[in-house]
Amino acid sequence: MSEEKALGKLIIFSAPSGAGKTTIVHHLLKKFPELCFSISATTREQRGKEEHQNDYYFISKEEFLHKVARQEFVEFEEVYSGTFYGTLRSEIERIWAMGKAVIFDIDVEGGLRLKRKYENDALAIFVQPPSLDVLIERLTNRGTDHPEKLKERILKAEKELLYSDKFDVILKNHDLEEACKEAEKIVGDFLRKP
Repeated sequence: MSEEKALGKLIIFSAPSGAGKTTIVHHLLKKFPELCFSISATTREQRGKEEHQNDYYFISKEEFLHKVARQEFVEFEEVYSGTFYGTLRSEIERIWAMGKAVIFDIDVEGGLRLKRKYENDALAIFVQPPSLDVLIERLTNRGTDHPEKLKERILKAEKELLYSDKFDVILKNHDLEEACKEAEKIVGDFLRKP
């Protein structure tokens, strides 16, 4: 695929936490060299082996709000109480300057904001988990959140599942291997579109 076709395109993967979107996005990054991952900015603490400027831009709440005031974000949200996430305009411009298409792993409301902003240049994909029960099981088995945070994630997931029909494509993740194959076809078709 020529780099010119990738330029100016955005591929948005959104889903409730635990639906498998991150795994699918990492799979696509290995398959499509013309894609580059958009690194979100966040005020949350680093987890495990996460790295600044690789997994997220970890910044203070004060710095985040300064960037909001200077309109440096194309979208941002207080995803959980006191925890902000956002997409820096400079991040999209950095990727497009490399001649690549931008791929996002982003929460549902942020994904819809990006789709509204970039319209036909963006493909918005909602990753649908098999059920809310499976999602709760995945989140619980992660063991990364204390009970209050886990409860907050589950409540948010219940709400986010209601937004699936607002996306261009609903990708069912009942079987991860099948979901990855389907994602390859969907993304490949979009990247080849003039």
